[in-house]
Amino acid sequence: MTTTTSHIPEHVPESVGPDDGVAAVRPARLIHTESTTEIPVHLLFREEPAPSSSASPAEVKLRPAVVAHRPLPEKREKAEGDDRDTRDIGLRARPSAPGVDPEIVERPARVLPGIAGVLAGTFGAAGCAVTAWWAGVLPPLAVEALGGTAGAGGLRPAQWAAFAGAGALGLFGFGGLARGRTGRAWVLELFGRYRGTVRGTGLLWVNPLLLRRRVDVRLRHWRGDPLPAADRGGVALRVAVLVVWRVRDTARATLGVEDHEGYLRACVEAALLRVPVAAPGAGRGAVQATQDALTRLVAADAGPVGVEVCAVRPLRVEYAPEVAAAMHRRRVAALDARHRASVIGSVVDSVEDTVTRLTMRGLLDLDDYERRTLVKDLTVAFCAGRGDTGA
Repeated sequence: MTTTTSHIPEHVPESVGPDDGVAAVRPARLIHTESTTEIPVHLLFREEPAPSSSASPAEVKLRPAVVAHRPLPEKREKAEGDDRDTRDIGLRARPSAPGVDPEIVERPARVLPGIAGVLAGTFGAAGCAVTAWWAGVLPPLAVEALGGTAGAGGLRPAQWAAFAGAGALGLFGFGGLARGRTGRAWVLELFGRYRGTVRGTGLLWVNPLLLRRRVDVRLRHWRGDPLPAADRGGVALRVAVLVVWRVRDTARATLGVEDHEGYLRACVEAALLRVPVAAPGAGRGAVQATQDALTRLVAADAGPVGVEVCAVRPLRVEYAPEVAAAMHRRRVAALDARHRASVIGSVVDSVEDTVTRLTMRGLLDLDDYERRTLVKDLTVAFCAGRGDTGA
């Protein structure tokens, strides 16, 4: 057994032998090993057993000890720098998901039933008519039709206030009417600030001072042009995909990104460059694995902007024009080799069956040379017959 020592302390107790005549204790040398224990030197290098004596050497209590090597200052600084570089590289290697303002979260807007707007507009129009009758004037269009002059200049301040209030009520009542449709929503803004989303249907009244942005929240699909991709071997492909998606958070889809549809297309292109696509002619399992990987990546990228991706399905996979001819020749060669292997296998099985049946029935008694000759002739005959049949 080889024991690797790191250092030997200078001032440690060591036992005294019985030759001194007294049961005294003298300093003992200890070796701090790499195995987290302290071993006395006299136990390692003593070849003969210690003589029996009434005064046994003092026991040394072993305690766990871990040997640590302190690097030099310049090496320590270098190691810390390497650790920082490693952490930085690790952080750069793990791209974080796109972040959106946490305050931009869809919430319902305050709207009123449409009947409230109709009543307000009706009351406003009636108020305008009553004010005009009170002032004793006609509407400007009626005055012009009669060829007279408008008498609105004679309105008193109270009549002006009543007319303005009734007109504002009518405008707010009729101007805020809106029709909500199933599968459509409005994102409302006031002076650039998000004020809520309207997902209701039917006749509604929305504050006419708010800016409305219509958003389609139905389940939609997008089929784009063939995009560049690659298979597991790095061969260039062109893939046309079908993306099934919908807007889940209207606030983030409208305000969190400039164009959520364009952002979704960019996410699909990036996913195709990261995921190896199943080559043309691959099995159903490989195609399903490609679809699951694409769906998972695109959903993770588009989720923070309020877009829910249900599926990303490759519809058409073909080789890129620059490698299409070479891959076609390679595929034809592989099919030809597979056909030849199957033909040779069937010929060998037929020859073996024929020779075995002739020998077992006693029709032929052949030695090794004659057997080899017969096998050769039968193989040539069967191959010629297969070739004529294939032609």
